[in-house]
Amino acid sequence: MTALVGTASRAPITPPEIRPPLLKRPLRSLRRLGPDGPLALAVTAAVLAVQACNIAGFPAVSDDEGTYLAQAWAVQHHHGLAPYTYWYDHPPLGWMQLAVLSWLPGLFASPEHVFTAELRIAMLPVTAVSALLLHLLARRLGLPRWSAALAVLLFGLSPLAVGLQRELFLDNFAVLWMLAAFVLAASPRKHLWHHVAAGLCAGVAVLSKETVAVVLPAVALLLWQHCDRTTRKFSLVGFGTALALVGLGYPLYALLKGELIPGPGHVSLLGGLLFQLQRAGSGSMLTPGTGSHRVLDSWLYYDRVLILGGLAVTLPLLCSRRLRAPALAVLLLAVVVLRPGAGYLPAMYVIQALPFLALTLAGAAHLGVRLALHALPRVGLRPVRWAVVVLAAALAAGWTVPRWYAGDRTALTADANAPYDAAARWIRANVPDPAHTRITVDDALWLDLVRDGFEPGTGVIWFYKVDLDPAVARTLPQGWRSLDYIVSTPTLRQDPGDLPTVRAALAHSTVLASFGDSAADRIEIRRIVKDASP
Repeated sequence: MTALVGTASRAPITPPEIRPPLLKRPLRSLRRLGPDGPLALAVTAAVLAVQACNIAGFPAVSDDEGTYLAQAWAVQHHHGLAPYTYWYDHPPLGWMQLAVLSWLPGLFASPEHVFTAELRIAMLPVTAVSALLLHLLARRLGLPRWSAALAVLLFGLSPLAVGLQRELFLDNFAVLWMLAAFVLAASPRKHLWHHVAAGLCAGVAVLSKETVAVVLPAVALLLWQHCDRTTRKFSLVGFGTALALVGLGYPLYALLKGELIPGPGHVSLLGGLLFQLQRAGSGSMLTPGTGSHRVLDSWLYYDRVLILGGLAVTLPLLCSRRLRAPALAVLLLAVVVLRPGAGYLPAMYVIQALPFLALTLAGAAHLGVRLALHALPRVGLRPVRWAVVVLAAALAAGWTVPRWYAGDRTALTADANAPYDAAARWIRANVPDPAHTRITVDDALWLDLVRDGFEPGTGVIWFYKVDLDPAVARTLPQGWRSLDYIVSTPTLRQDPGDLPTVRAALAHSTVLASFGDSAADRIEIRRIVKDASP
């Protein structure tokens, strides 16, 4: 009773003080970061605005994109690493990350494009995080704010980047994690656990795309420069141990499955590595007419500024302690492709070099401004010195912007996927019984047909699996006659001579529908004529 009376005698309870809206909390946190936070977000937003525009229309979907997307689908729905026999072509962590992001297209995408193009929306957060990490890395390397912002703009607005970073390539995931490793290695707190985390991130980068391991010496160099001398050996051991533990997960997986070494009746990790090492090379990049030289020409066609400018400043920046690590990364990536007898060079390889090329070029611009300001007389001529700097910047922008504008305008306006979109719609409307129909297509169309009711793996088949996968060949007892349709695309027509069943299916088929204005992008829906003679 006393308690009740005492409670009643208290002053009336007043409503609690109204707190600031939730929106003000992150804004307060952002202000604590100083000008760096808003500037990093602003340049990242500019990059995302450009890369998001027409993301499903350009560039044309590629066979590699379709492969990684189908493997991500298998991780989610097929309870495996690939819809067919996984043969250790790449570590699976890259498309596992793609599977995690695969829900994003459902929020924004329209059904008018093939699903491979629609899912490119999932690459925007990857680009955003990479851009923010690059800005942070530039600041930790001692670059001023304007130079760090320039590095992000070079990284994300280059026509080469706008095309490649929006595609579903494993290299983009590897770049994100490798940039995280660089940022942690350059941590100003010099904490041991930051260096261990750098090793973990570097290991995840390698398991996302193994070729990024080339830049690991640059991460180790940066760690050596930024760690405390008294604990340097612990930092290096922690970094190396974390990297090794993550990296060993891949061969351990193969060992537990009995697929580490080659043997009868199964694929193997070492067998996959041997295939990659023995793969026919693209020739020297410096020899006209070779595959590597054509890849280089395609890179330079889209952007000479970033590639040639970044390479030009690499050797001088090796003399700069602050920028030595990113310059070493560029040098290592360049040596791999320029070495005599270089192997196969994929077009997406340059993705791994883009952040380091941008960082070195922005760092060189910063050093150039400093030299210009100190080289001119100081007495009474400060406005003149800055006028010279502004003039040099205007000339550089005047030479670069028109070239970038043409490439970016194509990326923002072209509809390179119209033939694929039309082919997918035609199949959806004109094949009456997809569940009992067998069709072979390239990887870019595969998931669309799975979504339309074709049986994954054996109903809709990657074209090269028809000849190269014994598990698939066993389901085709009559060879090409076991197929009902074949979709002829530029990718499928590249090397049918190495695929006899595919070649025979093309020879014994008739065109039902054709899409595309030129032979280079033409897509044909063809029905197999089964009563034809062999």
